[in-house]
Amino acid sequence: MTDATYSILIADDDELLVKLLEHKLGQEGYQVTSVGNGEEALDKVAANKPDLIVLDGMMPGLDGFEVLRRLKENEETRDTPVVMLTARGMERDIVAGLDLGAEEYIVKPFLPAELITRVNRLIRDKGSR
Repeated sequence: MTDATYSILIADDDELLVKLLEHKLGQEGYQVTSVGNGEEALDKVAANKPDLIVLDGMMPGLDGFEVLRRLKENEETRDTPVVMLTARGMERDIVAGLDLGAEEYIVKPFLPAELITRVNRLIRDKGSR
């Protein structure tokens, strides 16, 4: 279990997946907020910067790659860890996500326990800075 003061933003348009992630991350003690598109993700981050973002690559409007680019170019948000969680699993997509600054890139379908482990590690690493 983690300290409940850590907040995670999930940006994904798949409502069932969001419910699963909210449940799993909530069980770990995280405060979880979710949005369904890229514009909402940027608005939510600007209003209340989360400790970590789980970001889908394919969403309506701004896709996750554009959201990631904007987050990493912004001095206020560039240090916020981002886990790309997307069905875009081609080598060029993975390389693009990592080149844009994602700390992790996980291809759907995924193992929830793996995602939790990676999130826990990133939060732990962020807390030790």
